[in-house]
Amino acid sequence: MKTPQLLNYARDQWVPGEASSLSEIASAIDGAPVATTGSGGLDFDAMLRHAREVGGPALRRMTFHERARMIKGLGLAILAQKEGLYELNYLTGATRKDGWIDIEGGAGTMLSFSSKGRRELPDAHVLLDGQVEPLSKSGSFIGQHIYTPLQGAAVHINAFNFPVWGMLEKLAPTLLAGMPAIVKPASATAYLCEAAVRVMVESGLLPEGALQLIVGGVGDLFDHLGGQDVVSFTGSASTALKLRSHPVVQRESVKFVAEQDSLNASLLGPDAAPGTPEFDLFVKEVVNEMTVKAGQKCTAIRRAMAPAEYLDAVEAAIRDRLAATKVGDPRDKESRMGALVSLSQREDVRAQIGKLTASGARIVAGNPDATPGVSGGAFMEPILLRTDDPWGTSAVHDVEAFGPVSTVMPYKNMADAIALANRGMGSLALSFFTYSPEAAREFIQGAAAYHGRMLVLNRDNAAESTGHGSPLPVLVHGGPGRAGGSEEMGGVRGVKHYMQRTAIQSTPAMIAAISEQYVPGGPKHFLEAHPFRKRMSELHIGDTLKTPSRTVTIADIEHFAEFTGDKFYAHMDEEAAKASPIFEGRVAHGYLILSFAAGLFVDPDPGPVLANTGLENLRFLTPLYPGDSMRVELTVRSKSLKSEDTGVVRWAVEIFNQKDELVATYDLLTENVP
Repeated sequence: MKTPQLLNYARDQWVPGEASSLSEIASAIDGAPVATTGSGGLDFDAMLRHAREVGGPALRRMTFHERARMIKGLGLAILAQKEGLYELNYLTGATRKDGWIDIEGGAGTMLSFSSKGRRELPDAHVLLDGQVEPLSKSGSFIGQHIYTPLQGAAVHINAFNFPVWGMLEKLAPTLLAGMPAIVKPASATAYLCEAAVRVMVESGLLPEGALQLIVGGVGDLFDHLGGQDVVSFTGSASTALKLRSHPVVQRESVKFVAEQDSLNASLLGPDAAPGTPEFDLFVKEVVNEMTVKAGQKCTAIRRAMAPAEYLDAVEAAIRDRLAATKVGDPRDKESRMGALVSLSQREDVRAQIGKLTASGARIVAGNPDATPGVSGGAFMEPILLRTDDPWGTSAVHDVEAFGPVSTVMPYKNMADAIALANRGMGSLALSFFTYSPEAAREFIQGAAAYHGRMLVLNRDNAAESTGHGSPLPVLVHGGPGRAGGSEEMGGVRGVKHYMQRTAIQSTPAMIAAISEQYVPGGPKHFLEAHPFRKRMSELHIGDTLKTPSRTVTIADIEHFAEFTGDKFYAHMDEEAAKASPIFEGRVAHGYLILSFAAGLFVDPDPGPVLANTGLENLRFLTPLYPGDSMRVELTVRSKSLKSEDTGVVRWAVEIFNQKDELVATYDLLTENVP
């Protein structure tokens, strides 16, 4: 049977690589050929131009919410075809549990970014960054920071260990930002990535030019990069340095996002003695991180640290759990750990273990030369090493064996634990097992600067925790120093990697027009009919209801105080209020002002407004005294479609006194009929 050839997806066409460029990919299970792959003959300059000239404009014509709905559809398409992807997943050496992280975890990341995009980004083309900055006395000249999509291409260079998730966790924020992507997976598992790309292309949801795929080398691609392009890389520090140092990347100031080597640590707290829940959780987590994906995870625990007096117990407990771990064919439901991705990867892991033992660490569980599992496959036993002198055995902090390998080591006290954790010179993830808030505070404050994500795990959160190594779409994934110094994901934070922040200076009217959102001081369209009687689609940005005035009396203030129990001195004691540096006498409660404001602008009858779902950015600016009057201007700031049946309108609420001074401002969120 002829070995299938993977195809590149270039300029919206499936294109084979030239025969002379092809290389064979072997199954991790038995070494049998899976596919051939190569990118010879591709015009990389033309691919970049296609992304910039076709894909970029098409994506930028869509609003954030339209792109978010597209991303959701792509994630659902992956889930609908997941069983076919699982079958290919086994060939990478991964169990179904491993594949769940990669395939369904990747699709879930798309769904998460879609949700964040619809909830946190406007249904517009521009993202505001922060509040308006006043630049003049009258308010006619203001500043506003905005984000707009970069007008280049995002080049994603991904690692072999998570061919689906690794692609989708980069692709989701890129597409949401409005930027096209060119994906280059690692060759060893490119067949799984190619299958996932086919699913997305065949969904029909992607605009032309939004996604391209290279299943071989990148040729002269980097020679054609420009200042609007982004490179997002996952892999070794040496390769990252080579790519980051490319003369074009340097000359054009190409944005470079890197996630690279990381010797992640997990620490057993000084209070977590043998027999405590935290001790058992620590042992379980170390073993889990050694065996999931056969330890081929950028976040896996490489250094397991424990108080010196507990180290023997830690070693014994980990060794016992490893002994019960069956290594074998990942298609076998009894297997708890599959194979490494390739024979060459296994040899590299063995070589790194050799460096660790040469430096003074000793193997206390497993045999790196054993070959369990299927004949011809890249299987190896999980290997636990130990060093009793973590300061004298430098390799444990410098050498990463990217496989089922971890080293246990002691620490003397909290200061020593912090110093040892930081000795890794930058990591993606760290976990600390303790039930002591004092220990957690001291450790995190001492070590946070060296780690991208930190988990404090104990008996209270273990049942719902995602564990030491799981990157989450809502949290940043990345780390300082050795880990690459960059961040991915983190919700909207990840989207901004693919956008340019620009400071805009103009009139409020101009900035409102540019951003497609109301900004304070921007134009208002005063309505005669109440806006609560209009469906969301009938409302326009800047539509405003101006209410009548209401006078606030001393009786109102005293009644509110008695009714609510809020008898703060500023509302009830005239002399004390006058003596304060803030007030001239008794003032109305802030929440009384909000309540009266609602009474002024709320339309009581059932209608297109279904519910008040929140209040944000509340500021009290000018005290309201007995005898003062107040009125409200309620303005449509932005609107977005939540589902087919409901939408969300964000209203700017401005409360004025009789002198037209702003008393309070806030954003009101309502759920509306579209």
